[in-house]
Amino acid sequence: MRSNAELRQTEHQLRRLALHDALTGLPNRQLLQEQLDQAIDRAQAHDQLVVLLFLDLDGFKQINDNFGHRMGDLLLKAVAQRLTGCLRGSDTVARLGGDEFVVLLPAIPSVPDISIVADKLIHTLSQPFGIDGEALHVTASVGISVYPLDSTDSESLMTRADEAMYQAKQHGKNCYEFFRSIAIASH
Repeated sequence: MRSNAELRQTEHQLRRLALHDALTGLPNRQLLQEQLDQAIDRAQAHDQLVVLLFLDLDGFKQINDNFGHRMGDLLLKAVAQRLTGCLRGSDTVARLGGDEFVVLLPAIPSVPDISIVADKLIHTLSQPFGIDGEALHVTASVGISVYPLDSTDSESLMTRADEAMYQAKQHGKNCYEFFRSIAIASH
């Protein structure tokens, strides 16, 4: 019995390593994909919206260049904590690598609620990060895609959120853009 318990624990640890980002402990791309597929299945059954917000940190390269990669890693951990701390327990924050994060919002009631969350994320990340006695400043460019308005499959939703993020960067950074033009103003 003891060896079975040890095997289960080892299996659990291996699954955690395989599905989480080593630096931040956040879900990685594979786990995000699983959770997105599950959210879409639930949304289909209950006629709900599922939202992906693709975040890229503005100014992260300068942090690495000016303060070193150790400080950059500490900032990424702090960003992960800040993002997780300002969302619902049912939401998922994942790190795809580098300074790219994705937020999965299952069961969002309406499109205006998406803008409220996007504004909150941008405001939260624009506040200075106090790390090792330094005040570090970054902002985020955010791209948004919505199931079922933009796509009904998870891969396309990811691609479209990424494309919208690049539109946000082109519009001056520290803002968000929806993939499609929904009848609300993007900031």
